[in-house]
Amino acid sequence: MVSSPNLEELRRIGKGAGLSDLAVTGVQPIVEARQAIQNRKALGLHAGMTFTYGNPVRATDPSQLLEGAKSVLVGLRRYQAPLRNKNQRRAAEDSQEQRAVGAVAAYVTSDEYGLLRDGLMAVATRLRAAGARADVVMDDNRLVDRAVASRSGLGWLGRNTMLIHPQLGSWTVIGSVVTDVLIREEVKIVDDECGTCNRCSVECPTGAIDNFGVLDANRCLAWLLQAKGVFPRSHRVALGDRLYGCDDCQVVCPKNGDAQPDVLAAPKSESDVDIVDLLNSSDEQLIARYGHWYIPRRRAEYLRRNALVVLGNIGSSSDPEVERVLENCLDSSSPLVRSHAIWAACRLGKTDLIETRSSDALLEDDPDGFVASELAAWGITPTLDSR
Repeated sequence: MVSSPNLEELRRIGKGAGLSDLAVTGVQPIVEARQAIQNRKALGLHAGMTFTYGNPVRATDPSQLLEGAKSVLVGLRRYQAPLRNKNQRRAAEDSQEQRAVGAVAAYVTSDEYGLLRDGLMAVATRLRAAGARADVVMDDNRLVDRAVASRSGLGWLGRNTMLIHPQLGSWTVIGSVVTDVLIREEVKIVDDECGTCNRCSVECPTGAIDNFGVLDANRCLAWLLQAKGVFPRSHRVALGDRLYGCDDCQVVCPKNGDAQPDVLAAPKSESDVDIVDLLNSSDEQLIARYGHWYIPRRRAEYLRRNALVVLGNIGSSSDPEVERVLENCLDSSSPLVRSHAIWAACRLGKTDLIETRSSDALLEDDPDGFVASELAAWGITPTLDSR
């Protein structure tokens, strides 16, 4: 029988397969995280988000993940910061002469979760070879990954709500291996180094982070881009060119300095998306291309919704291609798409595209009143049906 591994061996194996760091902790309930989830849910700060909010008791009790569980090995993988900084983003938002390009959050511009899983699986394989049971848990509502990572000594929970590793910063994805073997823990004390710094609170485009590091998901652009329904009108301008995700609270964090690249580099994907091309694509093409993102109900209309807000913010009103895709979206069978096309057209001074359409065509199949509400907000009355 293969001998049981120690933490140092497992860390070496994990790093060789894609992890940036690995630590271990026990399976006792994470009481502080449970209380925080319950408090924020009671205050409505979760904005309907489920994930670990759906079952806080289970998500904060690692012992429920595996019968006889004794240890949780927590792995991190560091990913690269966004290629564009805030000044470049603002320049893009202010320009009306270039093609509209949407920004994508750094963690999905390369397959970091793929290498995270590879590293965790390598650790689990070594444990199983020694006769242990081991399960990989990552990006999963069964476990509060940041809280368990903090308890393992991999970092502290920063004011921006992210786990901040002393050397890697917060540009990390997190996963765990739960096992029925007791792995000796290191005595690791990681101080909270946020101190009086409040850059993330100040720089958040919508004021979603308060001075105590509590996030209001009702204002968080990253969550709103993944939420169902209309994109809140009050936060559309603040969205700027963000098509998927928001990195601002991490970009401004002084703990996110340069890090040594990992030995294994993840396959890259696009960090910028041409908005006109996206809106020209079929639903099938969009899901095939962006299906690795979280898209509500796997419906492409949500990608179009986000793209239309970006188009309204940074599109060129003189670009005939922009006018053409707006017309197509105003004729969409989806009231969600039509309503956001109205907003984008009005933002770009193209109200004539709306006013020349009949009310019957625009308001057809609008059960939730998305289109009617948008028309009322802009004070627009479309033409009466000519029949």
